[in-house]
Amino acid sequence: GDKTRMDRLSRNPLAYIRPSPARGTLGGVTRATREVIVLCEAAGFDFIIIETVGVGQSEVAVHSMVDFFLLLMLAGAGDELQGIKKGIMEMADGIVINKADGDNLLPAQRARAEYEGALHLLRPSSDGWQPRVLTSSAIEDQGMQDVIAMLDAYRTTADQNATWYPKRQEQYKAWLHETIGHLLLDRFYADPAIKIALEEKEYQVARRKIPATVAATQLIELYLQQTSR
Repeated sequence: GDKTRMDRLSRNPLAYIRPSPARGTLGGVTRATREVIVLCEAAGFDFIIIETVGVGQSEVAVHSMVDFFLLLMLAGAGDELQGIKKGIMEMADGIVINKADGDNLLPAQRARAEYEGALHLLRPSSDGWQPRVLTSSAIEDQGMQDVIAMLDAYRTTADQNATWYPKRQEQYKAWLHETIGHLLLDRFYADPAIKIALEEKEYQVARRKIPATVAATQLIELYLQQTSR
């Protein structure tokens, strides 16, 4: 979260806010987000919110990190058209239309009805749970308790359906596979022989002397030869 926009919360002694730049990582989160979650849990925080940077239809890496995937939307900003498409909507456990105040109140209520209709056409992301659509106003402090009630209802449903801990297990497995990918990439690009060969392959690919797929295969084979020695 951005502390400059969260002045009241940043002064609360029971809350801790940690801005983390994405640093080019896709999915709206940084590579260290999972580690930060574990650290916050170890520190005793029982309610952890992961706020992503703006994400697209497929940049939803955060979905594999959290228990509840909340999608924030704005009425009248073109989000209705994007949201009704599949993709990120299929992953949402709940949707909140923010800034439902002043002249934007009626558009927010209309957007809520549109999203509710769209959600009934999509398969829920969690077994036994039908995603809900709420409205809120951060300025007027309206709707926050409804969001908390929705989260509590989700936890109750997940416990009753015995899906809470299996979902946590899937998060841990996703973390494993993601870490393997990061470590392999880091070690691959750090290899001295690869650094030299990569420049030549880039030159050949850029001038269309060989396809990128062939160059990639050759580089992988070279790396395997290096590591097997």
